[in-house]
Amino acid sequence: MMQPGTFRLALTALVLAALLPWSAAAQVLGGRPPGGNGFKVGSGRLHPTLDLETRLDSGVGYFLDQGTGPLSPDLSGELALHVRPGLMLDVPSRKVALSLRGNLEYVAYTGLLTPNSSAASYLGGMADLALRFDPEGTLSVEVGDQLTRSDRTRSVALGAGILSLYNEARIRAQWKPGGGALELTPALAYAMEFFEPLGGLPAVGCTEAECDPLAASQFNYGNLRLGVEGRWRFLPKTALVADTGLTYRGYFNDTTTPGAALLHAMAGVAGLVSPRITLAAKAGWSQNLASGGGGSLVALAEGTYLWGPSLTLKGGYMRSFEPVAAYGTFRDDRFYAEARSLMGTRLALHAAGALDFLSFSGDRSDTLVTLDLGPEYQIRPWLLGAVGYRLSTRSSSLDARGLNFTRNEGYARLSATY
Repeated sequence: MMQPGTFRLALTALVLAALLPWSAAAQVLGGRPPGGNGFKVGSGRLHPTLDLETRLDSGVGYFLDQGTGPLSPDLSGELALHVRPGLMLDVPSRKVALSLRGNLEYVAYTGLLTPNSSAASYLGGMADLALRFDPEGTLSVEVGDQLTRSDRTRSVALGAGILSLYNEARIRAQWKPGGGALELTPALAYAMEFFEPLGGLPAVGCTEAECDPLAASQFNYGNLRLGVEGRWRFLPKTALVADTGLTYRGYFNDTTTPGAALLHAMAGVAGLVSPRITLAAKAGWSQNLASGGGGSLVALAEGTYLWGPSLTLKGGYMRSFEPVAAYGTFRDDRFYAEARSLMGTRLALHAAGALDFLSFSGDRSDTLVTLDLGPEYQIRPWLLGAVGYRLSTRSSSLDARGLNFTRNEGYARLSATY
């Protein structure tokens, strides 16, 4: 059963989501509303949006076979319907600029493939609000908040079949003394994430709390980040970059997971190698100052290649060291690649993939493989159609079905923007 505090927070979050809706449709084909005039709001425009999506998902959750039993040892598949009404609002100003993205999302599992899966239907959504004060000045300040409720958690230690309610409040400043060659960006953010079961049943063979959706709420946490980023453009197209900060993680209900206080520092370079190639590389160290201890080298190497006017290739490697539920800390060695192509003025293609090697404090290690690809077509200035395929594969050194699975998702979506 959901804890009363979690229920109240979920209810509040959904009310906020209704007020601060978000739309993914604005991010395709250039990131602007694909059509329609919207409604004039001051110096900006308000654009209502609506996404209708059908998704065939092989990994909804764990349900009883034939609706009575026994419990299926594998993630069950289902045909799901997604309805996302939303809004986009941008109000530019030299004093206070406002940006708002949001949607409410109702996910209805039809029960056509797996009996009783309709009980896992849920109301989710996303919201992102940002206010930027004096955006063109030497010193500008941004205040914002991001809210998400979905079945994609940010805690990589937890298994499948879990709903996540995530909220992050942030404030950051950007200071450009001396004409902009030097940029300093201090930031402060506080995030909370709350978990609840989606399917309501634990995976077969699960003996650990991190693979049991019914026990996920014990890992509810608060996360505080303090940091400063710096950039010095010592050449017209090349800059020295630095990033340092402190991350503190505490758990509301869990007395066994050690808290973490990670201090990290990184430095490197970023810039144009040629008119078509952009490279960024930085490295440093992250150290856990809490009782759990431990540390790791952290690094980033990323390149972007503009292959003609309509094709962009991007790829790289990243090593991070972060706090995590159940284990305290983990290291992620991530290899990733992405390609985007605009064919004419209406058709866009995308393909993205990643390989993650996760090493947790202790003996556990996981491997994640993700793939996302598909076309998007501008049917009308106000109507966008998309189809795609998403693959998620996870294998763990722990022998639990909730941590070892393959999830295939095929989808078709229509996005309308006024």
